[in-house]
Amino acid sequence: DSIVRNYHNTRNTPADEHGTTRESLNLRFGTLSVRQVLRQAKALNDKLMAEIIWRDFFMMLLWHFPNTATESYDPKMRHIRYRNNEDEFKAWCEGRTGYPLVDAGMRELNETGYLPNRVRMTVAGFLTKHLFIDWRWGEKYFADQLLDYEMANNVGNWQWMAGTGAISAPWFRVYSPDSQLEKVDPDMEYVKRWVPEVGTSAYPAPIVEHKFARERSVEAIRAARIAAS
Repeated sequence: DSIVRNYHNTRNTPADEHGTTRESLNLRFGTLSVRQVLRQAKALNDKLMAEIIWRDFFMMLLWHFPNTATESYDPKMRHIRYRNNEDEFKAWCEGRTGYPLVDAGMRELNETGYLPNRVRMTVAGFLTKHLFIDWRWGEKYFADQLLDYEMANNVGNWQWMAGTGAISAPWFRVYSPDSQLEKVDPDMEYVKRWVPEVGTSAYPAPIVEHKFARERSVEAIRAARIAAS
């Protein structure tokens, strides 16, 4: 009960291994009833209840729009010419981007098959906006790596971060991975757990500069949307 009660305070603290319920795997395989979790959340934590509702929403969305498993929900976002640089994609997969929170998340994913919520958002946003790689590449990689993989939730959240979904973050919003690090792991406890070489000469320089990457992706998406109008 204590984890559920404090969920809204601890869910975005990746260094705390007990910061979330960690029940996504049980929900995925049906060894825990989502109704049971919803009843507990309704009684103890509105934020957790909202997350369960989002999960159900994405399932309904995929059921009614099965094409969104492989294409963007927003028609204007289906004509974006992503860069899809394979070397940069490989660096992202392996946690070698030069952005500590992104790299820590990808290394945890590769080693454990799990990734905390806020870090999932950070690595997804980095791939789709900073590296400007098609969200479907990331969705497929998560499908191969996540133990709690669910197509509806995965597709829905990737399209949320890419700005291509039915309801999503604005396409022109590009989260700074350094700002996210300051918010969720200011003491770098999580980062140092997974990226012990951070701060040394063994750690790579950033693969791309944040401001440049933001402007590049925003302008490319804007051009694609205008062309599709």
